[in-house]
Amino acid sequence: MPMLLHDDRLFPADPVTRGIARRIFATVRDLPIISPHGHTDPRWYAEDNAFPDPATLFVKPDHYIFRMLYSQGVRLEQLDIARKDGGEVETDPRKIWRLFADHWHLFRGTPTRLWFEHAASTVFGVNERLTPESADRIYDKIAARLDEPELRPRALFERFNIEAISTTEGALDDLKWHDMIRSSGWGGKVVTAYRPDSVVDPEFEGFAANLEKFGELTGEDIGSWTGYLAAHRKRRAYFKERGATSSDHGHATARTANLSDADAEKLYAKILKGKVSAKDADLFRGQMLTEMAKMSLDDGLVLQIHPGSWRNHNPVLFEQFGRDMGCDIPTATNYVEALKPLLDAVGNERNLTVIAFTLDETVYSRELAPLAGHYPALRLGPGWWFLDAPEAMLRFRELTTETAGFYNTVGFNDDTRAYLSIPARHDLARRVDCAYLAKLVAEHRLEEDEAVEVAYDLAYRLAKEAYKL
Repeated sequence: MPMLLHDDRLFPADPVTRGIARRIFATVRDLPIISPHGHTDPRWYAEDNAFPDPATLFVKPDHYIFRMLYSQGVRLEQLDIARKDGGEVETDPRKIWRLFADHWHLFRGTPTRLWFEHAASTVFGVNERLTPESADRIYDKIAARLDEPELRPRALFERFNIEAISTTEGALDDLKWHDMIRSSGWGGKVVTAYRPDSVVDPEFEGFAANLEKFGELTGEDIGSWTGYLAAHRKRRAYFKERGATSSDHGHATARTANLSDADAEKLYAKILKGKVSAKDADLFRGQMLTEMAKMSLDDGLVLQIHPGSWRNHNPVLFEQFGRDMGCDIPTATNYVEALKPLLDAVGNERNLTVIAFTLDETVYSRELAPLAGHYPALRLGPGWWFLDAPEAMLRFRELTTETAGFYNTVGFNDDTRAYLSIPARHDLARRVDCAYLAKLVAEHRLEEDEAVEVAYDLAYRLAKEAYKL
């Protein structure tokens, strides 16, 4: 069965609007990729080794894939996902690939299918659909090419026309891979982003030990509130020296706080004692978002807030495999009230950029678009994670443009661990945006030359400028 990437995919069915979308898309389809936030492994670019096999390349790093497989009864052990207890897992990549092919029908209608087929076709020349019958042929075709120099991470970086990419590392990371990239002489722009959740969230596993290491790394007295803040400033500077232009914060809620110095010090003392309520933990996370925003005024890092995920919702998987195993679930999130303390403190600052994301579509037109459409410091991040499907991306534009416009958003970011899906995700986003713009042109709400300019901004300029890349 052939696998064909139709050149009009995701464009409107109406022939007039589709023609407009084609013309707009032609102006942006080959623009460089700005990938300002994601989770690819910096080790790939540092060592520039060949990817070992198709399963490791496509299946194992992609929680969109193993999340779906798990929902249909596939055990993570069958996908070579390491158990915390060191228990036995399947390590034969061909068996993992066959299992993936056996369940490929599960991805019909999902963006995962679009991403995979785009990568398989454009990178490896695969032109038949993945099925149990074709699985070995496709595996062999991909595996036979993995040792080719043009399929190493750095060559793919250049082939994908990636101008800049940001990985995301925790506050305790030594960033050795970024140091190796910088010292290698390679010209690819790979930067880091400061993710301090492990030393900001009192409910993060190992928090007390993390704080101790945090103090050792920085030489600061993390037993005091002032020393703790100084430690963050040092680590932010360390990250910035290695290219960081942003910090990233994945909190359960969007709550912020702006306590007095005395009250913040009392709260921190309570946190250090180790027995805090969920309410105190949420208040502390909220206070730290505002503290990070204030630090951004000094060091210029863009502040990203990724709230609204009930992380590790499945306690059995968390106990057996740890974090980030595809069992995080979106929750309802408040922004108008939750962000007010932070916005009271810094929302009117014109030299600060705070990018708010959401997993709760119900707040787009009611809360986030009006907030981003008013406060100079606030920008609205694109649909991410559960909301990076074509329909959700279209809803994002429909629900936010009328209030925030295009220019209080920050374009697109792919937010992925799956390296080969990066160009596929940007292609998808550009197509959806061009389809939306074509509709505005067809309805005589926008001139086509304006739509072309907006398409360029959404595909390239807004992300580059917002993230200082």
